Amino acid sequence: MKIKARHNFIIYPFFKRYTRYKLSVHFSKIVIQGSIEQRELPVLLIANHISWWDGFWAVNINQQILKKKFHFMMLEEQLRKFWFFRYCGGFPVRKNSRSVIKSLDYAAELLTDPDNAVLFFPQGKIWSSHLTHLRFEKGIEYILKKTEQGKIQVVFLVNFTEYLSESRPSLYQYLEEYEGDDFSCHAIENAYNDFFTRCLSIQSQMNE
Repeated sequence: MKIKARHNFIIYPFFKRYTRYKLSVHFSKIVIQGSIEQRELPVLLIANHISWWDGFWAVNINQQILKKKFHFMMLEEQLRKFWFFRYCGGFPVRKNSRSVIKSLDYAAELLTDPDNAVLFFPQGKIWSSHLTHLRFEKGIEYILKKTEQGKIQVVFLVNFTEYLSESRPSLYQYLEEYEGDDFSCHAIENAYNDFFTRCLSIQSQMNE
């Protein structure tokens, strides 16, 4: 299994433009709440995993806020099917196999370069958007233990969609930087869920 991601000089710019187009067609509006200090550090972007759209939503955050070279882990069989993602920063993972360590090591390696951002879904699979508490798999802890403390930005992203009175959904994206120094799975999961709960409280009060 070849791990290394690429950023093809034709396919990658096209993918970014295609993402902007895709979001403008399918969503009535996109609202980003929260701000991240721009620092010369690599970014680990941790997001909830609720739909097929999640990767596109993260690309939007990268283009609007982070402005890094974007990378993301993708199931090997899906990456074979959608081969062009390999040329847009995608790299494979084969779950329930020994090779998963190679994928996690590669993610940690990417996070030594301040020009890079790596998207990670610590839930490991797509879950209902109606969950009120997210459970993380151990992969996030493995990656963070391989990185040098203070040399990485850990950014939380929470995505919600709302229809309300529109025929197309609106996308709400919430951002917050993790300020803790405990990189254990338990600490990251608790901090993310605290942020998620606050975002959900704001979201549940929306009306028209």
